[in-house]
Amino acid sequence: MKFRFLPLFLVFFFVCFSGQGFKEPPGVVIDHLSKSTEKYIGSPAICVLPDGSYVASHDEFGPRSAEFYSAITHIFVSRDKGKTWQKTATLDGQFWSNLFVHQGMLYILGTNKHHGNIVIRKSTDGGLTWTQPYDATHGLIVEGEYHTAPTPVVVHNGRIWRAVEYATGKSSQWGKRYSAMMISAPVNADLLKAESWTKSNSLPYDSTYLDGKFEAWLEGNAVLTPDGHMEDILRIHAPNLPDEYCAVVNISKDGKKASFDSKDFYRMPGASKKFTIRFDPVTQKYLSLVNTIETGYEGKTSTDRIRNAVSLISSTDLRNWKIEQRLLFHEDYRLHAFQYIDWQFDGKDIVFVSRTASEDNNGDAHSAHDANYMTFHRADDFRTLISH
Repeated sequence: MKFRFLPLFLVFFFVCFSGQGFKEPPGVVIDHLSKSTEKYIGSPAICVLPDGSYVASHDEFGPRSAEFYSAITHIFVSRDKGKTWQKTATLDGQFWSNLFVHQGMLYILGTNKHHGNIVIRKSTDGGLTWTQPYDATHGLIVEGEYHTAPTPVVVHNGRIWRAVEYATGKSSQWGKRYSAMMISAPVNADLLKAESWTKSNSLPYDSTYLDGKFEAWLEGNAVLTPDGHMEDILRIHAPNLPDEYCAVVNISKDGKKASFDSKDFYRMPGASKKFTIRFDPVTQKYLSLVNTIETGYEGKTSTDRIRNAVSLISSTDLRNWKIEQRLLFHEDYRLHAFQYIDWQFDGKDIVFVSRTASEDNNGDAHSAHDANYMTFHRADDFRTLISH
């Protein structure tokens, strides 16, 4: 039998482009969108159902997406602790959304499009079917232009709280148009009814903050302080500063008044990118998974564009933050990213999802920002990673 040998360049072609010549990103791939679709994966979210199942979601953004008129969000369920995932639903008119369980029911809350109405849906079957937010009694809870991300809901003082940003300002420019605010509702109210929800006033962009280097606040977290006050802790866009800051906005007990003092900016690793803060009652610490800027990457580009590392950070007071452990890293920051991390406690572990940019069988991702994967990850026995 005679063997015919392929030319070297053909061997290279088949290895690199046959679908076997690239390494999938770390974690478990939940979903993938090739850059050739000109749709990118955004807004990863995760929650843990009462039966222990996981539900995850992501939306689509990009030139060929429907983000500007009726955005698409996909729902996935895992019944084996994240080892495998099945798509269970596609929601038309859902964007920038978080998942949460309230009184045993699953909800998703966000906008209906890029700078759209605030909408909420409920699922009574673990994410298989969902209500349709078509009017003020069925989930269309605030009309107008709003911005948000998969950030937490918090139950406190008989109310459920969620930070958002009003997106109509004196300027139509990204960042400058965003005003910080909070919405809340009684815990026993029908969350699908607009009349259940209270809005605070909105705090607009102020060009004088951070010595004139402030360019935006966005993607706020509802967080309960150690002394029982509700705060909105926001990501800060200030690319001309070498350090990263969060802003702390105070919310009144009734949820109607938001106030801010220009001194209430605090250094926080990763705070120029989206983050989720949750409180761990065991360690009595606030935790977040953030995009830290690793040694050697300082100044390579603006702080908000370095998303190639994910680290666990902690704080006892929401003012002073400490990096505890790096969880994910890729040496390239231009075409690789693990970003928009959303996470939950699951016993001794933290489970989290990422908007991940990595190579696939079509080559590199479009950019680090324009992600082509949603991936699932687990930080085992996370409390052993936290200093005491």
